[in-house]
Amino acid sequence: MRDDYLRAALAVIDDPNILVNVVSRRVKQLRRGYRPLVESLEKLSPEDTALREVAERKISYILATPEELARR
Repeated sequence: MRDDYLRAALAVIDDPNILVNVVSRRVKQLRRGYRPLVESLEKLSPEDTALREVAERKISYILATPEELARR
């Protein structure tokens, strides 16, 4: 995992716990064959691709409300 991509992604999602969850979910999607939302001239790992997508604001997240959590 490239440090510069990690720092750029942390600038967008400043909570490391949320960043880990967003990136891990996206990495699973990329490994299943989903297409990357960013283009790169170099071969990137799924982790680096997901971090770049976050840094470039191609993917985001929405936290569940307490009401949504209570319904589960």
